[in-house]
Amino acid sequence: MSRGGLRPGAGRKKNSGVFGEETVARRIPQSLAPALDHYLSTLTLSTKLGENIQSILTAQADSLQLPFFSSKVAAGSPDVADEDQDSLNLQEHLIPSPASSFLVRVTGESMIDAGIQSDDILIVNREIKPKDGHIVIAAVNGEITVKQLIVQHDQVILMPANPTYSPLSITPSMEFHIWGVVTSVVHQLGK
Repeated sequence: MSRGGLRPGAGRKKNSGVFGEETVARRIPQSLAPALDHYLSTLTLSTKLGENIQSILTAQADSLQLPFFSSKVAAGSPDVADEDQDSLNLQEHLIPSPASSFLVRVTGESMIDAGIQSDDILIVNREIKPKDGHIVIAAVNGEITVKQLIVQHDQVILMPANPTYSPLSITPSMEFHIWGVVTSVVHQLGK
């Protein structure tokens, strides 16, 4: 008796999923699997599952262009602003490679001297090779953190940008992985 292979009537019925269409497989880095699983489980627990999925699908297609004035704003003495304006696509400006980028919200104050405050949103690019001095999103023993990457000889240090926090030296016994390099910070004033 043979085992495995195609058996008539076995498996999921064609087009029987939530969307009534065929599905496709996607491969993701193993280190991102827990975060994606958590995110997807949050979506499925939501009472507005359809709305959440729709917002994910439409967010990829939308782009935002706003008027962009060519003159710079003086942060010192006031200057005369000209009337020349163009437009700037914020998505292209802040996220030049969307396929390799993700967003994450910050909690805590370990990076305030780098201009990163609690509740800020970070734009992170997985495509950029992390190097000394970059601010990175890293997983250390299952905990996710944002810190400045310091590489000295063969030593890796995750450096906070707040003197009340201690640097974290990465040892061989630690589970350590860099998820990506922070490219931009979205910080709202007056909150």
